[in-house]
Amino acid sequence: MRINYFYQQMLAFFAVVMTVLIILGFSFLQFARSTAYRNTETQLFGYAEALIDEDLQTDKIESGQIILKNQGVSIFVFDHTDNMTYPITTEDYVSGISDTDLDKLKNGEPLSLTQRNTDFFGNQVDTAIVYQPFFTQSTGDFYGFIAVSAPISTIESSIEDIRNNLFSAFIFSLIGATIASYLFAKFQVNRINRIRSATHKVAKGDFTIQLENKEMDEFDDLAADFNSMVDSLKSAQEEIERQENRRRQFMADAAHEMRTPLTTINGLLEGIEHDMIPENQKQRSIQLMQNETRRLIRLVNENLDYEKIRSNQIVLQKQLFNAYEALEMIVEQLKGKANDSGNELVLECPTGLMLFADYDRFSQIIVNIIQNAIQFTDNGEISIIGYASENETILKIKDSGIGMSAEEVESIWERYYKADSSRKNTKYGESGLGLAIVQQLVNLHDASVTVESVPGEGTTFTLIFPIEETKKS
Repeated sequence: MRINYFYQQMLAFFAVVMTVLIILGFSFLQFARSTAYRNTETQLFGYAEALIDEDLQTDKIESGQIILKNQGVSIFVFDHTDNMTYPITTEDYVSGISDTDLDKLKNGEPLSLTQRNTDFFGNQVDTAIVYQPFFTQSTGDFYGFIAVSAPISTIESSIEDIRNNLFSAFIFSLIGATIASYLFAKFQVNRINRIRSATHKVAKGDFTIQLENKEMDEFDDLAADFNSMVDSLKSAQEEIERQENRRRQFMADAAHEMRTPLTTINGLLEGIEHDMIPENQKQRSIQLMQNETRRLIRLVNENLDYEKIRSNQIVLQKQLFNAYEALEMIVEQLKGKANDSGNELVLECPTGLMLFADYDRFSQIIVNIIQNAIQFTDNGEISIIGYASENETILKIKDSGIGMSAEEVESIWERYYKADSSRKNTKYGESGLGLAIVQQLVNLHDASVTVESVPGEGTTFTLIFPIEETKKS
């Protein structure tokens, strides 16, 4: 059976309040009863001591009895043999106390409030009695004792008044507890409903919702966690949208880059098919188709390469090799491309600089970075600097190109990221995977790559390869 949280909270709060009220009411009633009997005892002893102070003169006793009669209090005097001497009767009456209690009185010890269901005359009446001994002033001998009694009904009447007042207070408290439990449950349920409402909004894609957090209790902790979750979802959603936009841009760029060489190849093939290309231009046409084909292969390979690296399907074949010779070959390979943009490639590296890495992947890293530098440099200089420290081999690739802002530097390692094509000096941009591949390969080498760039001044890539493995070999 499903019970709403509102009623659960209300019943729980109501049960707690009622339990406390019942315990307090019972305890207070017991305390009131004990207090009433204790006060009656004190009062009765006070009457007895007052009469003893008056030397138990008969007229004083009678005057006191007349005054106390309206309160239901009775006074009895017994001699040392336990015979009643007041009030004066035609028959002999005794107190009926035990010998042990009589001995206590003889020793000067009063007897506390005692309840009896008959009075000293044998009448059926519930009474409360105290016994106070008295002694002769001259010799100090036990002379007798005074018994002062009051009907228990009088005591119970005062207790009943307290009980009635307590019951009235209980009824009012019951009403107050009901109202308080309702308001408390309503307050808690409203807080839960706010979280539920916010959850529904988040489920519909609204990541701007934030819950108020006063840091008072666990509900506020939950609100803080909810806000953190929404912030994370918002960031994740923004990242997904950003990656999706880059993916769309990548697909558009890839389609554009594929369409151009395919169109070129198709046009040349049609020209050859219909003998529209002069004989002396056919070799040039074939070379052009080869270049465009390589371009398509490179585009496909870059995507396949990135996926292999990302899924850890590549096993590095590390070896010790001459970094200068590898860099020299790369510079020679890219010199023509750099010259097309009016750029000069400069190699500054000791001829004996050694490096421990996967040769092919190292070459891929350097080629991608230099090609990136060529794209964003016009009529400038691109320097490849290499040197060794005690524990590291350091390579710097520095260009005098357009540079990047701090925001762009943070984004260049992301897949599909491509700078504004209007800022490039090449007719067709790369796939947007080159630097993403660089970072993945550098990480596989347990190396590091950092970028420093100033807009309008140029960019410097710094690669640091550890050489501990070189020393071990």
